[in-house]
Amino acid sequence: MSDILESLAATIAARKGSDPEASYTSSLLAQGTAKCAEKFGEEAVEAIVAAAMNDQNGLRSEAADVLFHLLVLLASSDVSLESVLEELASRQGVSGHLEKSLRKK
Repeated sequence: MSDILESLAATIAARKGSDPEASYTSSLLAQGTAKCAEKFGEEAVEAIVAAAMNDQNGLRSEAADVLFHLLVLLASSDVSLESVLEELASRQGVSGHLEKSLRKK
């Protein structure tokens, strides 16, 4: 399933620097990282609301929007999906409490 995220990340990267009139993704990227972050935050809040309302269909839809907008934010910030996946892999098998305490140092 991560192939879907990798494919989407590649599509988003391909849209970087292209005509903002040509696609929604290009228009978001053209507005800069702050706008991409704002849009990601909006989508995250919508997912939170759907979850709080026990709206599974709404949460599924909003979660897809969150993932898409996170990938746009990563692209805007020049952070690759691969590097995020590597970070997650490095945390596997490590207690969440321990991992979090190590990040604070």
